[in-house]
Amino acid sequence: MARALYERYPDFSEGRMAKIRSHVVSRTSCAEVARELGLGEELLRHGRAASREELERLAENRNVLAALLEAALAALFLEHGFEPIEPAIVAAFDGRIEYATTSHVDFKTELQEALARRGQQVIYTVLDAVGPPHERTFTCAATVDEERMGTGTGSTKKSAEQAAAKQVLERIELDSGS
Repeated sequence: MARALYERYPDFSEGRMAKIRSHVVSRTSCAEVARELGLGEELLRHGRAASREELERLAENRNVLAALLEAALAALFLEHGFEPIEPAIVAAFDGRIEYATTSHVDFKTELQEALARRGQQVIYTVLDAVGPPHERTFTCAATVDEERMGTGTGSTKKSAEQAAAKQVLERIELDSGS
C-alpha cells in the first residue's frame, strides 16, 4: 500500500500519506475488503469446525474478516510472490484508498495536533462498554483541561474515541469562529 500510495500521490506530505496508509490497512478497512471479496461467504461455505450459527456469527465479525483477508493475502504471497499479486491487492483496496483520500478519517490525530498548537492535551476515557464481548458498544469521553468536551459511541474503543474527538473538534471550531 505504501508504494501504491507514493506512486499515485507523490505530492502528498509524508504525514498525510501515513494517515491514509494507516486507514487503508486498518482492521476496519481489511474487514470491508474481505466483505467485498466474499470471504465471509466462503467461510460459511467451507467452514467445518463450528456450528452453522457460530460460522454465521464469525462470518460477520470484523476481526475474523480482517484475519481471513490477511491469511488469504499471505497465502497468495507465499504461492506466487509479491510482483504478480500486487496489482490485484491494490485494486481490491482501491475503494478504501479513494475513501481515505477524499474523506476525513482521523479526528483523534487532528484534535491532538490542534490542541498541541494551543499547549493542551486530550485524555480519552471509556465511560461504558455494553453487550457481549463479540458485540460490544463503547462510550468514550474526550477530556481537555479537566473538562469533558466530547462523548462518542462506537463498536470499538477507537471508533468511540474518534466520535468523541470529532465532537471536540466541532466545539473548538465553533469557539474559534465566534
